[in-house]
Amino acid sequence: MTEIVLDGAWELWGFPERESPVQHPDDLATHAGAAMVGMVPGNVALDLEREGVLPDPFYANNIHLLAPYELYEWWYRRTFDAPPEAARRPTELVFHGVDCIATYWLNGELLGCSDNALIEHRFDVTGRLQFDRPNALVIRLASPVLAAVDRPYDPSMEAWGFGEERIWIRKAAHSFGWDIMPRAVSAGLWRSVALVSRDVHEIADLTFFTQSLAPDRATMGLYIEVATEPERLLDLRVRVRGECGASRFDVIRPLRFKASTLTFDVPQPALWWPAGYGDPALYDATVELLCGDEVLTERTTTFGIRALALERTDITSTERPGEFLFRVNGVPILCKGTNWVPLDAFHSRDAERLTEVLAMAADLGCNMIRCWGGNVYEDSAFFDFCDRHGILVWQDFAMACARYPQTPDFRAKIRDEAVAVARKLRGHPSLALWCGDNECDMLFRDPSQNRLTRETLPDAVFQADPYRPYLPSSPYIAPEAAVYPNRLDVTPEQHLWGPRDYYKSTFYTQHTAHFVSEIGYHGCPNLTSIRRFIDPDHLWPYHDNDQWITHCTAPAGGDDDRKYRVALMANQIMELFGIAPDDLETFILASQISQAEAKKFFIEMTRLKKWRRTGVIWWNLMDGWPQFSDAIVDYYFGKKLAYHYVKRVQQPLCLMVDEPEHWHVRVIMGNDSLQPATGDYRVWDADTGETLLEGAFTSPANANTTLGVVPVSHSDRRMFLMTWTVNGHSYGNHYLLGAPAFDLTDYRRWLRQVAALAPSFDPDAVGR
Repeated sequence: MTEIVLDGAWELWGFPERESPVQHPDDLATHAGAAMVGMVPGNVALDLEREGVLPDPFYANNIHLLAPYELYEWWYRRTFDAPPEAARRPTELVFHGVDCIATYWLNGELLGCSDNALIEHRFDVTGRLQFDRPNALVIRLASPVLAAVDRPYDPSMEAWGFGEERIWIRKAAHSFGWDIMPRAVSAGLWRSVALVSRDVHEIADLTFFTQSLAPDRATMGLYIEVATEPERLLDLRVRVRGECGASRFDVIRPLRFKASTLTFDVPQPALWWPAGYGDPALYDATVELLCGDEVLTERTTTFGIRALALERTDITSTERPGEFLFRVNGVPILCKGTNWVPLDAFHSRDAERLTEVLAMAADLGCNMIRCWGGNVYEDSAFFDFCDRHGILVWQDFAMACARYPQTPDFRAKIRDEAVAVARKLRGHPSLALWCGDNECDMLFRDPSQNRLTRETLPDAVFQADPYRPYLPSSPYIAPEAAVYPNRLDVTPEQHLWGPRDYYKSTFYTQHTAHFVSEIGYHGCPNLTSIRRFIDPDHLWPYHDNDQWITHCTAPAGGDDDRKYRVALMANQIMELFGIAPDDLETFILASQISQAEAKKFFIEMTRLKKWRRTGVIWWNLMDGWPQFSDAIVDYYFGKKLAYHYVKRVQQPLCLMVDEPEHWHVRVIMGNDSLQPATGDYRVWDADTGETLLEGAFTSPANANTTLGVVPVSHSDRRMFLMTWTVNGHSYGNHYLLGAPAFDLTDYRRWLRQVAALAPSFDPDAVGR
C-alpha cells in the first residue's frame, strides 16, 4: 500500500449558503475572491480565528460569535501530484473525518457525497487521476443547520433540552450545545485526508478474538480478508506467528476463499487483564499470506487473549436482587473509571490532547473508560493506549438524550455507521461493550419502540463484532422495568444525578444501582485557568455574571435553563461549610474541597459495598472547553484537588473508613487485585495525633477485609488520617467524619496533613 497524506494548508472560502456565488468548482476562479488558509485537519472556526476574522472563541462570550457562520457553506481546494504507481493499482481518496454535509469533486468531476462526520469516507479514483499535471480536489461543506431545516419532523422525535437540529445530522451531538459543551456548529476536514493505492496482494482485514480459555491453552479465532488475483485462491495459506514474553505460537492454515475465520490454539497463553488485576499482555503477531511457499504479503498487529462477559439482569429489586457485572477471564472486576467526553469543542485538536489526557486516566488507576454517546468516536490511537494500559472501554454509539428518527433511511444510516465503527475497532482487547446510546431510553414511554437500539444496532453489532456484549441504552430500561412507576430505580445500571445536594444525602447513600455509569459533582477550575477564559472585569462576583453563565456551560447564554449551574458550586459549598465565600480565591478552594470529598466518597461507597456494587464511572476527567464543571482537570490541564483524592482511592489496595453505625466506624482494606497483600497500617486523628487503630493486616485477593472499628459520636467533626505499607511502599488516605457544616479554617489546616500522605501533592497549589 502506498499512501500520500494530503494534510496541511488548503485554500478555503466561506459564503452564506443561501447567497453563495459558487455552485461548482469552476466558479471558484471567477466568483469566490481571495481564499483563506484552511488547515487540514482543522475546523473553519479555528481558521477564522487564525485569519483574524474572529477572536479566541473560548474567551469571554466570544463563542456566541460563531452563530452567523452556522448558515455558511465552505469550499476547500488543493492540488496534488499522483504517484506513478496509482496508474496501475486500485486507488482511493480516503477522508478520515469530514464535518459534515459534503460534496466531492476531482478535476471538476463529481466523486460523490457524504453526510456523516463520525466515520471515514472512501472514493474510488482508479482511472480518474491525472499524471501529466496536478490533480485538483475540491470539497464543499454545506450548512448542517440548513440541512436539518429541510428534514421532516414528527412528535415521535425529540431532543432533550438541546438543539433539535442534531436529531437528523450525524455529527457529534454536543456541537449543537450541551450542558458540558458550547454550541459550536463548526465545519471542517477534521481528520486526515489521504490518497491510498492498494497492492495487488493485500491483507485487507484482520481480527483476532478469543473463542475459549482453558487452564493451559486458549483457542483463538482469526477473521481474515485478503485481496489477491482470483486464480491464486485455490492455493492460499495463512501463516500466523506471535509472541508475548515466553509465550509463542506459529501455525499455518489453508485459506479457501478471500474471507474466512481460522482457528488455532495458543498453549500456556499470556492473558490480557484490566489495570490492577494483572498485566495487559499483548501479543506481537505477524500474519503472512502464502501461495504455495511464496509470501505474497504480510501484516503485523497486536492482540490480546482474554474472555470478557457482562453478567446482567433486566431489573433489580429487594425481592429480586439483580446484577451488572463485568467478568474478565472468569474473574469478577470492580470497575473504576471516568466518562470520556469531548477533548475539544473543535475535534481537529483532539489528537494533540489525547496522549496527555489518557496518561492521566492511567495515572488515576482507571480500569474502565465509558465513551459517552454525545461525542465523536475516538480514533485507533485511543484504543491502542487502552490496550497497552489495561483500560476497558465501554463504547456508546453516537446518540444521546433524544428520540431519533425511526425512518428506514435513518435506520440504514445508523446501521452503516455502526458497522463501519465496529469493523474499525473490533480488534482491540480493551473494547468491552457496545452500548446503543446515552439516556435515550429515558425519553420513551415504551423504550422497546426504539427500533434503532432494539433492532438496527444489535443486528449491526452481530454482523461486524458478534463476540462482544451489547447493551441497548445507558441506562437500559428493559420491558420488565418499564412497567414499574420508579422504572429507573429498578435498573441495575444507573446515572446518578438527582438533586446534586450534599454528597452524603440519601440520594447518594441509598441508591439501588449495582453499576453507576454516571455520577458527578461540581468543582471550580484553578484561578490561573479562569483568568484565561474570563475577562478581568468579570472574574468576580459569580452571580449575575454573563461570562460565568456562558462557561457554566449554558449554550444559549442568559436565556438558558442551565444557568442554574453557576450557583450550583456555591450551593454545594454552603452544604459542606455553611458559608458563602465573598472572594474568588476562597470560593475556588472551598468548591474544590467539596468536589474532591464528593468524588472520593462516591468511589469509596462503591468499593465498600463490593460486590453488591460492581462499578463506578464518575463524570468526568477532562474538560473539552474552559468551563465550571464536574471535571477534575480543567481545559488548560489544571488539576483540581479531586484529581489527587481520586488517585488515592482508585489504587488497587486502599484503606477506607465506612460511615458511622452503632457509634462506630469500620476500617476496611479493599483489595481490587488478584494478589493477596500483607503489610502494616495506622489510623490517627489529624488534630490530636492519637492513634485510633493500627497493626498488621492480611488482605485476600479481590475482596474487602474489615481490620477493626473506631468508636465515634454523631456529633463529631473530625479528620482521620491513615497510611499503610506494602512491600516497602507507603500509601495514604483520609476520612472526613461528621455532618456539615464543617469549619473551612479547620479543613485548611487538615489539608496540609492530607497532602503530606502518599502519594503527596502541594497543598499551596490547590485552586491556584
